[in-house]
Amino acid sequence: MGVKWRDRICKNIYITELEIVISTTSSTAVFAQSKDKPTNPSSSLLSSGTLYQGLSRSVPNARVVLPYGLEVTFDKTTHLIFPAPIRYVDLGSQNIIAGKAEDAENVLRIKAAVQDFETETNLSVICEDGSFYAFNVKYATEPEKLNIEMQDFLAPTAGRLPSNRSDIYFKELGSESPILVKLIMQSIYQSDKRRIKHIGAQQFGMKFLLRGLYAHNGLFYFYTRIDNDTNMPFAVDFVTFKVVDKKVAKRTAMQEQVLQPLRAYHQLLEVKANDNERGVFVLEQFSLSQDKELQVTLYERGGGRTLSFSLDQEDLLLAQKIDKLKLKW
Repeated sequence: MGVKWRDRICKNIYITELEIVISTTSSTAVFAQSKDKPTNPSSSLLSSGTLYQGLSRSVPNARVVLPYGLEVTFDKTTHLIFPAPIRYVDLGSQNIIAGKAEDAENVLRIKAAVQDFETETNLSVICEDGSFYAFNVKYATEPEKLNIEMQDFLAPTAGRLPSNRSDIYFKELGSESPILVKLIMQSIYQSDKRRIKHIGAQQFGMKFLLRGLYAHNGLFYFYTRIDNDTNMPFAVDFVTFKVVDKKVAKRTAMQEQVLQPLRAYHQLLEVKANDNERGVFVLEQFSLSQDKELQVTLYERGGGRTLSFSLDQEDLLLAQKIDKLKLKW
């Protein structure tokens, strides 16, 4: 590959001093495993790990997801801030209660349901990006840490990937790992290459462009850009993807099918005056008949400016196959 080795090779991932090069020829991403071990000297006294009935073998230390230590109390709420929306939460006992914060998909609030409970319990969280977090929870009258920001699994950690990455799959993504989906979106965003130059809309001093279309393992990746050439900011409400009829006769109702993006990278809230913003949307792969087209529409929040462009089946066939990704930080 022409790269300088730093740590080691793990199947499709090569960790170097400056970048991580990921080969996506396989549908599953494999990540370097952290070698960090628990520092609690009493952990070995809890169990030998060898006393099982029947045929069995102990779980290797390298395959264990190490939990974080977490303190909770009865009169105060602990908040965990995750780098992605929360999909799953499991509580080890009824001594604690937890729930997502209102209107905040990535914030989990936790507190003790029973005052001064003595038995340690646990908490598990799975996020939309496929990351898995485990916590050992105990009661403390005055917890030292009440608001904790959990690190993104893509954040650099001395040349290694953190141990909270896991090959967790979600139904809507099919056989694709959510971790790999996020890596692909991030790579497309960082590369910022315009591979499509003929699809877009221009109106009201605005441009809504499709800069790239990619395909991998049953998913489409739409790379878009919004240019605001006016002196007024553009507040983004939402972007829709609809399959509609190409031509509709008068007095005939248009039939449309709304396609929901499975993931979005760098979701936009506002495009400042004389500025631009980019984003990546992931949709399940589909095809179009000759009388159908895909209509992508950008709506302004609290305003009337709407921009829309269309793609037909020939345009979808231009989707570039993803073979290799390069991520730099």
